[in-house]
Amino acid sequence: MRKLLGVAALAAAFVAGPAAAQTEITVQYAIPDIFKDVQEEIAKQFMAANPNIKVKFTQPTKEYEDATQQVLRNAVTGQLPDVTFQGLNRQRILADRGIAQPLDPFIAAEKDWAKAGYDGALLTLGQVKGKQYGMGFSLSTPIIYFNADLVKKAGGDPDNFPKTWEGIFALARKINDPANKITGFHFDWDITGNWMWQALVFSNGGTMLTADEKKVAFDQPPGQKAIETLRLMITDGGMRDVSQATSLQDFVAGRLGIWAHSTSRLGGVTKQAQGVFNLRTATFPLGAGADSRLPAGGNVAMMLAKDPAKQKAAWEYIKFATGPVGATIMVKGTGYFPANAIPAKDPKMLGDFYAQNPNHRVAIGQLPSMTAWYAFPGENGLKITDVIKDHLQTVVNGSAKPADALKKMTSDTQALLPK
Repeated sequence: MRKLLGVAALAAAFVAGPAAAQTEITVQYAIPDIFKDVQEEIAKQFMAANPNIKVKFTQPTKEYEDATQQVLRNAVTGQLPDVTFQGLNRQRILADRGIAQPLDPFIAAEKDWAKAGYDGALLTLGQVKGKQYGMGFSLSTPIIYFNADLVKKAGGDPDNFPKTWEGIFALARKINDPANKITGFHFDWDITGNWMWQALVFSNGGTMLTADEKKVAFDQPPGQKAIETLRLMITDGGMRDVSQATSLQDFVAGRLGIWAHSTSRLGGVTKQAQGVFNLRTATFPLGAGADSRLPAGGNVAMMLAKDPAKQKAAWEYIKFATGPVGATIMVKGTGYFPANAIPAKDPKMLGDFYAQNPNHRVAIGQLPSMTAWYAFPGENGLKITDVIKDHLQTVVNGSAKPADALKKMTSDTQALLPK
């Protein structure tokens, strides 16, 4: 009996051994309607390649702001995830508050890091005050989606799509057909983090704040043109004041001719439009020539873990998710482009994919104009985002004139900046 018990104990120890050695990490991400399948597939392939690490997801949040707020609450309760995928404009607050862990020591310890595919310029999108806090996971720029069938029907040329807002509005008016429930144009101005507002200002050569970050700068001529353009989208472009969900459904159903949004939706929209209409994409209008910029959208993977064993596992996961395999899964499942240079050059990964999917190449062509998605400084950074959104809403719904809304938005933002 003693021998049998001894054998049983050894067997139990043998079975429990690998489980005991396994490190579990928790991962948080936002926008599940875009990223759920992608994140789960990356975790599945990672765990198959790394059986000593288990990945467990927290409940995903609807938007990037929600993800940031959740982390801030978790920091108080001591329940931080080990890895978080945060919007490019939300790294700053986690770095400034000492919640995120700098990744520079982990990068320095890597052998052949130069061959890992992380382009130096793209790495800067994950840096705060010279330190690397985020590794780019998904990147995007704003683009124009259009229904080539409706464009042709209206007398437009899909191969020579307008490059100015004025040209787009003129085409939208021809597409607009209320009797058949067809709308000509929509611009998703309320994308998280004032992203599309920044796109309008930056594309006209403007900035959010002055270089010293002490004074609002979006009230200058580029910002004035931006907010006037937003109002013209209603008056000249025929845009309706509807939600992002409504504009998306209208577009994929063939009831919306021209739609300004992020490349992030391209993967899903391509599938939904198949067999319904001919989907095409075009560049975002640039109003300042060489001075035009477009904010880089998307998110980065950040490490919050403090335990050395968790940090080691978290770093392996971050490298996998943002590396060639994770990037390939992400691109094919969304419309984003990768922050890793290897997949696009490899025919087995994304080389052939881009060759066969010209709609995805439009955003990559806008890379020379890409700049950082701006994050307002100080404790009120998130509040400023909400204030700007509220004032933009008054322009869209017509309750305020563009100049008046810009003046009020400027004073309210200025009051919330660090003194």
